[in-house]
Amino acid sequence: MTSRIENVRELVARTRYVVLGFDGPICQLFSGPSATALARARLDRLTEPDLRDALLAEEERDPTDPYRALTAVAGRHPDGEALARLDAWLTRTELAAVRTAMPTAYADPLLHTWAAVGARLAVATGTSAQAVTSYLNTRGLTHRFAPYIFGRAADRGTSPPRPAPLELALGAMGAEPDASLMIGSAPEDHAAAHRAGVRFLGYARRPARARALREAGVPARCVTDSLEPLLRGLRELP
Repeated sequence: MTSRIENVRELVARTRYVVLGFDGPICQLFSGPSATALARARLDRLTEPDLRDALLAEEERDPTDPYRALTAVAGRHPDGEALARLDAWLTRTELAAVRTAMPTAYADPLLHTWAAVGARLAVATGTSAQAVTSYLNTRGLTHRFAPYIFGRAADRGTSPPRPAPLELALGAMGAEPDASLMIGSAPEDHAAAHRAGVRFLGYARRPARARALREAGVPARCVTDSLEPLLRGLRELP
């Protein structure tokens, strides 16, 4: 695991549009008491009768990952009550977690600095937009992102499907792919960046997360466990 981002000065100098995931690059949403509470609630919530019927595959009932369950329900029952109930439960859980969320190291000064040098910032995430906005409000960061905050879509099961949050963010900003960067912590973030044709930087605070990103095809030189090199690179711009 390394924090040495390849050609960091060139990277930040070229980047005028920055799209970040939320849980990971900006904060640790579920930490401390909220992580314990979520772990206790997941199993009960995901094994309720309506969700057992909706989640057909055993692996999709994984109590450690309610987001996977949400995707599965949306794919099979886009208009069902189970989807609406699970989405509402997740949103309430995320909003409660905001109270104990831990800022990612260097994230706040990095975001303020990047905005100060003229970059346009956006959030694209599977977390609810309400929770993202609530957290940004607590950190005095909302004005750095608004109106480019794109979270989990309530109509994810509609046909044709709604564009992914990253696509919505890039389109709303009028971003040029060559001048854009996605910072995410999940393989899904990397896949979205690849589809959109924008550069990707993986943020992985823990080795297991870094392994998942590398196994998804992210080069080791594009995975970091710290945002500090980006902040330093920005401060060294002429």
